[in-house]
Parts: sequence; structure tokens; C-alpha cells
Amino acid sequence: MRWNSARVIASAGVLLGAGLAMANAGAPETNMPLVHKTKYAMGTVYEIAAYDDSAEHASRVIDEAFAEVVRLDSVLSDYKPESDLSRVNRDGHFHAQQVSPDLYRVIEESVKYSKVSRGKFDITVAPLVDLWKAALRGEREVTPEEEEKVRPCVGYEKIELIPPDKVEFRSPCMRIDVGSIGKGYAVDRAVEILRTNGIKNALVDAGQSSIYAMGAPPGQSAWEVHLRDPSGRVDPTVLLSENSVSTSEQTPGSLLGNQTAGHIIDPSNGKPLETKYALSIVAKTATATDGLSTTLLLVGPREGKTIVKALPDAAAIWISAAGETETVTTGPEIRMTGKQEQVGLVTSSREKR
Repeated sequence: MRWNSARVIASAGVLLGAGLAMANAGAPETNMPLVHKTKYAMGTVYEIAAYDDSAEHASRVIDEAFAEVVRLDSVLSDYKPESDLSRVNRDGHFHAQQVSPDLYRVIEESVKYSKVSRGKFDITVAPLVDLWKAALRGEREVTPEEEEKVRPCVGYEKIELIPPDKVEFRSPCMRIDVGSIGKGYAVDRAVEILRTNGIKNALVDAGQSSIYAMGAPPGQSAWEVHLRDPSGRVDPTVLLSENSVSTSEQTPGSLLGNQTAGHIIDPSNGKPLETKYALSIVAKTATATDGLSTTLLLVGPREGKTIVKALPDAAAIWISAAGETETVTTGPEIRMTGKQEQVGLVTSSREKR
């Protein structure tokens, strides 16, 4: 669950859902049609807006991209009992299971972020997430005894990847949940479908939390994306072209009726993450930004900056409700056009590459 993470202003002249706006920003007029479609999948709304010489061609290709997202939902869902992921969660304990190439790649990528975050990002946190669901609904508190009982079920080190396509859990109670990276992977696959079929200029958005920009609107060099700003003071923006941005933020306790609950669980202590920040990350793929957005929110700015500095063409910004910001970049510029810079609350770190 991500909260109104980004809105896009990009010379298209149409509204793309709640909070995702594309407006004419003075670009030259064009006769190239824009096709915009939406599709509900993976528990969220996917949106694709594409420019193409033929509206009919663009519409058909967008439908193919959505079909791929729906197919991936049948692979990566932890709600559908027939999905590949659900099958591994049932049968993968001390018994290697052959899985689809998509699920294998998603797990492999997830383990990579677990390693760089020293276990803060961990798709095996599913048993703890399930334990906290009642608290998320405001029904009851989780007891220390309940937490202690499921802690042995969590730990990415207990995932064994057996190339090229087998997975085994070295725990009798482990389960995985790829919701923190799967939507970004689906965005990347949709982009591949669009590109293979000749679409060069498009935006692909998953629930306003992960966006990939292909090319640019006619007459412009990039798509301008306004990022999540819980303070309403900073108005951070980034220009995207052939790269992605994702945002993560802990569920506000007031929305849950429970100040101690939240949807992002810290596996190091088994409790909902406590953080004052919303986090946005720019990188080359939506798989990377989706996984990294949760990772960087969990580790915080100090450790997060070190992670970003090791990545090519990446940038991140942490913003608090008070307008405090922490930034780091190895290439992309995140511009802050609000009042924040005038009150001296920004701390930045930049790596030249």
C-alpha cells in the first residue's frame, strides 16, 4: 500500500486518474494522438498513456501490455491459491520447487536488496505481516508471544535459489510476499511489450507508486514528475526518460485507528516501521525503484545514501511532514521548487560518475 505517491505533469492535456495529472506545459501542438487506458490488476490500478502515429495501434499494444500484467498477477499473487507464488509457499519447505522464470527473477532481485540492506528488506516477512493484519484493521494488538512464535519463519538467508528455476525454503513455516517489488517488475514487463511493438513515448504507472517513462511527450525531452511531499512545502520534481521513479511511505496510524500499526514491517524487530519520511527513488528500472523504495525507507537516510551512491544513474529524496529533506544522487536531479529551500532544511549528497 502506497499513498498518493506521485503526480505527473507532462504535456498530454488529459487527466490520468486521481493524483496523476498530465497537463500541457507549453509544448508545441502535435497531431500525434495520445491513448490513455487503465486496468485493475495486482490490487491496484495500472495506467498507460502512449503517443503513437496510430491510435488504433497504440490501443492494441496497451491491451497487450495489460494482458501481461494480468498474467503476472496469476504468477506473483499471494491471494490466489493457484498462483506460482502460493504453490511455493505451500510446498517449498525443504523441497525444491520449479517456478516460472518471472517468479525466480523477482525472488533473485529481492534477495539482492536484502543483502545490500543487511536484511531490512525481506520478502520472507509475510508471516509477520499477516500477524499484524488484525492490528492494521484496528481489531487488536499483537502480543510479544505471537511475534516471538513467527520470528523463526522470517529470514531471507533461508531462501535457497537453485539455478535456473528452482526455489527451496529452509524453514518449516516460511512464506514470501513479493508485493514490495512485484508491481515494479510488472511495469517493466509492460514497458517491454510496448517497446517491442514500436511504442517509443509512453508512461506506465502502477497505483501511482511506481512509474516508468519511455521517451518523452512530443516536443519535449522528458516527462516531468512531481513526487510525494507529505509537507506540502517542497514540491520535488524530476525529469524522467527511459527510467523510473517509485515512492514508499508508512501507512499513517490515524488512518488505521491504531497509532502503533503500519503496513511496512521491519523484520529486524518484527514491528511496523516507525519513520517520519516519505521516500522517492529514481533508477533505471521499475523493478529496481520498487524494491529500493521500500529498502531505503526501512534503512533511513544515513544508510540509504550509501546504498544509492553505489548505484549508477540513481537519486533519492526523503521528505518529512515538517519539510525536512535528505537527498542523494549519482546523476538524476531532483529539483525542489517549494518553500523548503528557503528555510534551510535540506541536506544533500551528490556523487559524480
